[in-house]
Amino acid sequence: MPALKKIASTVASAAVLSSLVLTPAWAADKDKEKDKQPQPNHVMSSIGGEQLSKVGTQVNLGPGAPVLPKGLTGRSWVVADAENGQVLAAHNAHWRLPPASTLKMLFADTVLPALQPTTLTHTVKDSDLAGVGEGSSLVGVKEDHTYTVHDLWLGVFLRSGNDAVHVLSEMNGGVAETVTAMQKHAEELQALDTTVVSPDGYDAPGQVSSAYDLTLIARSGMQKKDFREYAATASADFPGEKKKGKKRETFEIQNTNRLITGDNGVEPYKGIAGVKNGYTTHAGNTFTGVAERDGRVLLVTVMNPSADESHAVYKEAADLLDWGFAASGKVRPVGELVPPKSVDTGTGDISGGKGAQPASGADQGTGGQAKAAHAAAAGQASGGVGVALAIVGGVLVALAAAVFLVNRRWPLGGRGRQAPQD
Repeated sequence: MPALKKIASTVASAAVLSSLVLTPAWAADKDKEKDKQPQPNHVMSSIGGEQLSKVGTQVNLGPGAPVLPKGLTGRSWVVADAENGQVLAAHNAHWRLPPASTLKMLFADTVLPALQPTTLTHTVKDSDLAGVGEGSSLVGVKEDHTYTVHDLWLGVFLRSGNDAVHVLSEMNGGVAETVTAMQKHAEELQALDTTVVSPDGYDAPGQVSSAYDLTLIARSGMQKKDFREYAATASADFPGEKKKGKKRETFEIQNTNRLITGDNGVEPYKGIAGVKNGYTTHAGNTFTGVAERDGRVLLVTVMNPSADESHAVYKEAADLLDWGFAASGKVRPVGELVPPKSVDTGTGDISGGKGAQPASGADQGTGGQAKAAHAAAAGQASGGVGVALAIVGGVLVALAAAVFLVNRRWPLGGRGRQAPQD
């Protein structure tokens, strides 16, 4: 064989050998990197669509659609259209994970209709606070002090106060009864990944939810006028300690949702209207948000990002919202937010759950100015309900300044099946 051919043959052989030896090693390294990323340890539900049961990121990009944001580290996340229920993209949507205080959305959606923010007052007993977990987030409720129901709901939504949750639970018949009601309501909403153990989201064995379920729950909550207003409130005065012979003082509480108030490098998100953030040791950071832009309303949930960056949960949620607004109409949905069971069967009300028919729960009794704003923006969309509380530059805009529509004619697409439980 001529020398030139021998050289060429040797080079070709070396290349083949390299591909046989080096490629598996490279692939193994990639596999090791993937193995470091936590993965669901159970078969995920297909409620909302088969694609939502799959592990990993699910997105169907169409012509002109932007790619998903880089650097997303959340173990689970969902981006959905709040009005038509389409899930635009998701990552491990049905992974059952500890929810932390985002579970308070379910607490509020369940209990608000029964304990409406009237002038009703309650004097706190020692037993009301007996079950508050060590290290809980607190608003500062004191024994032997009197609070209105309105005060306590502000403590729940703004400061994520477990003390306020427990007092309201006692007013609702006790913690055990409240947990049972929350579980029943979750099942009505078809939030079937959710198991409730504590009403406040405090870490408890077996207490889980999913990005999909939290998004369903937020959508149901945002049907309720009181829920929307509390979720979007940036700051409020809370009753302080009462001292004999002196007028009771108040102190300011701020919403811990940094996309509303901004803090430590997080900018307020334009058009944000709620809803809830959370953190515990086992859950990590969790967040569900709703925002409006150019007539579109999106919901986003992010659970337990692994990024070392401060407030990563807010930044990843904001990035996903930006993507969702840019991608709307340019992607094929990967699934849908299913309607409550009662809507499918025609046996119950459309706002999701027991007690949701009173005026406070159904957006009746809204002021004339807000009604006018709603009518002007809604046009013929009589199924729309609600008023957006837009947060711009950290300032709470007046109630009638923007209109927030959530379609109460829930999408009536085929209901998914529940995957086997582990």
